[in-house]
Amino acid sequence: MGAGVTLPPPAPPSGAASGAPPAPGREPSLTPVFVRLKLAIMRNGLRQSTGRTVGWCIGVAFAMLYALGMGAGMIALRGDHYAPAASVTVAVVLGVGWAIMPLFFFGGDDTLDPTRLAMLPLRPRPLITALLVSSLLGVGPVFTLIVSAGAVTAVAHGWAAGIVAVVAVALTLLLCVALARAVAAANTRLLTSRRGRDLALLSGLFVAVGAQLVNLGVSSLSSNGGLHRATSVASVLRWIPPAPAVDAVRSTARGAYGLAAVQLALTAVVLALILRWWYATLFRLMISPDASTLQAAPDGADRGARGRGRIGSRAGGRFGSGRGGGGLAGRLAGGRLLGGRTGTVMARQFRYLWRDPRSKASWATGLAVGLLLPLVAVVQDGTVYQCLWAAGLLGMQMYNQFGMDGSAFWTVSATIATRRDAALELRGRALTLAAVAVPYVTVVTTGAALLLGRTSALPETLGLSFAFLGALIATGSYASVRFPYAVPQDNPFANAAPGQSGLVALNVFGGTFSGAALCLPVLGLTLALHLTGHHGLLWVILPLGVLYGLGAAAASLRFTGPRLLDRLPEILAVVAKS
Repeated sequence: MGAGVTLPPPAPPSGAASGAPPAPGREPSLTPVFVRLKLAIMRNGLRQSTGRTVGWCIGVAFAMLYALGMGAGMIALRGDHYAPAASVTVAVVLGVGWAIMPLFFFGGDDTLDPTRLAMLPLRPRPLITALLVSSLLGVGPVFTLIVSAGAVTAVAHGWAAGIVAVVAVALTLLLCVALARAVAAANTRLLTSRRGRDLALLSGLFVAVGAQLVNLGVSSLSSNGGLHRATSVASVLRWIPPAPAVDAVRSTARGAYGLAAVQLALTAVVLALILRWWYATLFRLMISPDASTLQAAPDGADRGARGRGRIGSRAGGRFGSGRGGGGLAGRLAGGRLLGGRTGTVMARQFRYLWRDPRSKASWATGLAVGLLLPLVAVVQDGTVYQCLWAAGLLGMQMYNQFGMDGSAFWTVSATIATRRDAALELRGRALTLAAVAVPYVTVVTTGAALLLGRTSALPETLGLSFAFLGALIATGSYASVRFPYAVPQDNPFANAAPGQSGLVALNVFGGTFSGAALCLPVLGLTLALHLTGHHGLLWVILPLGVLYGLGAAAASLRFTGPRLLDRLPEILAVVAKS
């Protein structure tokens, strides 16, 4: 400090003599601090915007209504023969839901990342207690509490079963929350990496597939003997935690107190094992270094620099060479089948599909759901025309081509100097989609027709699919140039920038209806041949659909491609919002 200025010695702690050691005492509990921290995070998150607050309130209202409906439905089963099967099934579904939830919503809850606390002088054991208690605050635990309470009420008969029901609900809630925390801690390094973000973006795929599986399950239960099969499955599910705790209530009501004690003990042991796993994972996260704290070796740095150089070429490509680069798709598109700018654009787009998380998630969802819906038709003995979903879901990938590029489109736009460049750019993107969609639609439709035994309907179904695909490529290319919208890069779960939801709806719904309307001539001819009884002529729908779809796409590209150059300033202004 300055000359002649001295700092006074630090004052001794209150209640202790100078020079004496501090009085021994218990360390302050972390639990109240973490509870207040969780409440503050929830409160501050809602203060970010009015729209976020309204959306949260609506979501909570729907979740609570669903939970109350589930709980009331379970209570209504009280005394029914299938109530035990329903109770243990609900318990298993709750456990599975809590186990997979952190894998898809990790980025939406900062409290799931324990590495944020690594620099604080905290020990894992009291930290686990504080995190577990604070995790009981939120919509998810309340939802689980209501549903599990309804499940145990459905099988509780007598005062002894009522006492066990309270213990069962507590064990179920603690096991579900602890399992979610343990899974999140075990996968923290993965979920905070790029692969983890890719996994989060693929959550829509799992939701769509799960919805169809639930649909199949409900259809199976509604068939003859379905509920008897559910009872047989429940006899196995009741030993999968947390189902044993719920089934212990039924055992108590029947007087099987020993079996109930074993089931409660099994649930408690599993809970202890989960807590032990969580402790070990948390201990390792707190003391072990990761890639961000270790200096990379020179060879690794060189490889990283070369990798970044290759990734940096994704936006502009190598337009002068006409070669696509690495990967089978890049070699086929850029260096083997097509040359010039069109082949290079295709190679770049294939790189997007493989490296960009958003493009990967969108395409994976379209491919998976496009395959799943025909499979549902096969299982439920449906119609082969459900294969049109495959063409429709892939054809929708043509919409908002430039908005999905984000800031990379600035580099691409610098290479578009003439109307021919613009036309070739759009043509390359359309051919990329067709290179995947045409063989995919052919395989899916042919397989579904064979499995359904409707090979006679294969030509007309393929013809309608190709006509629909070509119509969506035609309308999608026009919409991409005329109605682009920005996709935020910093928020992986947002579909569009604020204020552009109308453009998203216009692209999705308007594009689907306009594409369907565009292929009405082929559909009308198909219906006419069916109604007039000329079934032997239905094979002409296949070549006609191919020619019609190809002609519609070619005409749209010829009309829209040159106008891309005129629309570049508007598209760049939209991309700047991402």
